[in-house]
Amino acid sequence: MKSIEWATVGTDIGPLLLAATGDGLVSVVFHADAAVREKSLERLSAQLGGELVEDAEGRLAEPIRQLAAYFAGGLKEFTLPLDWSLTAGFNRQVLRELAAGVPYGTVVGYGELARRVGQPTAAQAVGAAMGANPLPVVVPCHRVVESDGGLGGFGGGLETKRQLLALEGVLPAPLF
Repeated sequence: MKSIEWATVGTDIGPLLLAATGDGLVSVVFHADAAVREKSLERLSAQLGGELVEDAEGRLAEPIRQLAAYFAGGLKEFTLPLDWSLTAGFNRQVLRELAAGVPYGTVVGYGELARRVGQPTAAQAVGAAMGANPLPVVVPCHRVVESDGGLGGFGGGLETKRQLLALEGVLPAPLF
């Protein structure tokens, strides 16, 4: 049985639950209070068939370091090994394109991202892929917006999306 190392880290957008396997970072979960953390860890264990091990010094040391640098404004691109096993097919294709093709400080429309993966009529499916992204922030689904400039949806909540886009200089900083 493989192990799934996990840790909760505090960030400017609230606590994040991080999980990694031997293949790389596998999950990032927003708003990871005790209840969310427990439910998320149970789901991860069931999906991946692994033993949960709390650890911030092993596999997660580098993801934690890079996330801290990102939130401090010093990291523009994550260079982490990623475990894509929680996504497949079209969703994985879209998420890989997003990770590789939408750099820090830029946004892309749902329709444009659909075109980039060869499915120009699949904007709604791209939205579903963003909603199913197991690696938000690192695989930057917050950078996907509506063609009319609207924010669209976001699994971490629209205020979190605004904060991430403001951090990257895409939107003005929130007024609070």
